[in-house]
Amino acid sequence: MQHRWGYQLSVLSGALDRLDALHTEWLRTRDSLSADAGPGTPVFDDALAEHHAECWSYLDDWATHGQAIRDIHTAARYAPSPVTSPPTATTALSAGPSHTR
Repeated sequence: MQHRWGYQLSVLSGALDRLDALHTEWLRTRDSLSADAGPGTPVFDDALAEHHAECWSYLDDWATHGQAIRDIHTAARYAPSPVTSPPTATTALSAGPSHTR
């Protein structure tokens, strides 16, 4: 396990939370625009550009630290399993039958 993974996951989680909040804000902003303010109109495009500008730093966090998720996945796939081997037939036989009366 890499020591930096905890930090990176924290950054990614915070960025994701902030992106979710910004998306919710964008939906409210978009819904508050007049009916004739659709894509391609200055009002819509300016509001969308502002939304994108607010998102960039959090997207940059994902671009910078997102590889940690793949690294963790790869490490987990190739790590030895902490689970012990199941008992073998000879282990079960050597214990003998258990009878309770």
